[in-house]
Amino acid sequence: MAQDEGRFGRINIPKRAWCCNERPKSPRQIVRSYFYVFLCVCPHKGTLSSLILPESNTEMMNLFLEQVSEEYKDFFIIMQVDQAGWHRSKELKIPKNIAFAYQPAYSPELNPVEHIWDDIREKETANIVFDTIAQAITAVSRGIRRLIANPKQLSSMTMFPHIKEVVLN
Repeated sequence: MAQDEGRFGRINIPKRAWCCNERPKSPRQIVRSYFYVFLCVCPHKGTLSSLILPESNTEMMNLFLEQVSEEYKDFFIIMQVDQAGWHRSKELKIPKNIAFAYQPAYSPELNPVEHIWDDIREKETANIVFDTIAQAITAVSRGIRRLIANPKQLSSMTMFPHIKEVVLN
């Protein structure tokens, strides 16, 4: 599995768009109100597990690992993670059925979850001004449910060559 945290919120960055040979005007707002999505994906099976949490830290990572461990209790999970401070914290409680494989520092392009963030931002949150953080959470949740409902697409967008090599061997 590959794991990452994504920050979403009410700040929107207008994306370029075309409509009837013209560029439509996109609304813009800067409201510093965020939430975090902790997500891990199993590219081989086309499944994912996620939690929407208020912060990104060791305590939240412990909650997420506990959920993943329970959800996949019949499996031993090798989880690809980046080198965020909370992934190496002494207070982190890694369940017995999970082992970390650290990706090189400053290499988000190696993490398949980055494709999930791009997909959700493009299809669910681009050029939308949310009046409340709850509306933003609803939009991101809709994107996650859309991906869960289509395992073949999820697998296709996250089966990176280094993961395929591990699965085939």
